[in-house]
Amino acid sequence: FLANTCRFSFLPLSLTGKTGEVVKTGNFNMYNGDVEELIDFLLSIEQGSAVLMASFDDPATKLNHEARELIGALGSSASRSLAFRDNWVFVGGKGIKTSFEKHLKYNKLNDKYDGWPAMIELEGCIPKYQD
Repeated sequence: FLANTCRFSFLPLSLTGKTGEVVKTGNFNMYNGDVEELIDFLLSIEQGSAVLMASFDDPATKLNHEARELIGALGSSASRSLAFRDNWVFVGGKGIKTSFEKHLKYNKLNDKYDGWPAMIELEGCIPKYQD
């Protein structure tokens, strides 16, 4: 999924909550791209879908209030505070009661990789969606 997708981005993936089948993927430039494309993706997520999201480089420059609220509605608690070059991974969904999230704030003075935050990993089990 992440191969050949590296730019200033949000990298979302939508799965059906019953089977885990990939429904939709995206790559949205939040540095100098159009946030409306991300909003359209978020609005298209159906009830019972699980969503996996990761940031690369800049998840926040173009991220507006509407996009932050839509991500928050999927279960994210960090969407409202994402900033330039933060490292963030999230698993949540529409109608999914369990969410997982890690957020590492960018700090130029003590980042691990010469201006880049340390890698973060996220583990968890996404329960199947029940009608």
